[in-house]
Amino acid sequence: MKHIRHFLTVALCLTSLAASAQWQWTDKDGRKVYSDRAPSAEVPEKNILKRPGGRSAAAVTTDAPTNAAATAAAVTTPASAPQGAASAPRLSGVDKELAEKKKKAEEAEVAKRKAEEEKVLKAKVENCARAKQAKTSFDSGVRIARTNDKGEREVMDDAARAAEVKRIQSVIDADCK
Repeated sequence: MKHIRHFLTVALCLTSLAASAQWQWTDKDGRKVYSDRAPSAEVPEKNILKRPGGRSAAAVTTDAPTNAAATAAAVTTPASAPQGAASAPRLSGVDKELAEKKKKAEEAEVAKRKAEEEKVLKAKVENCARAKQAKTSFDSGVRIARTNDKGEREVMDDAARAAEVKRIQSVIDADCK
């Protein structure tokens, strides 16, 4: 509980410090503008409602920029607008570096997909060749023996042979196109 009170006290102090370092004025449309920078020279002195340090409109400051270039540099938008947006020139509305990164990522994705398709195609060709070779062995009529789970050699009976031929034919149908 003590930590929560301490946190709230610190937050309140920081809020009051931030609020005291704000400029407040009324723009030409009558809307209140809040900023951490002084308004432009075009804003009449009577429209400045609050200055940093709690000074009101009646107190005139001498630390404000006096020349037009410094005043233009000090002009800001409301605090909710991003600060870097006005300074970054946008020629076409699209960030070229971002577009290049996106294009490279798409090309990498296409290359990855193509490599995966080639890998699958190679596996199908190998499966087709093995299935055809096995089918010729079964079609020759030669007895075929397999090793069972115990490691013993067993000769396939007709039912097992027919099931294996059916399985091999399904592999051929799927992979030998």
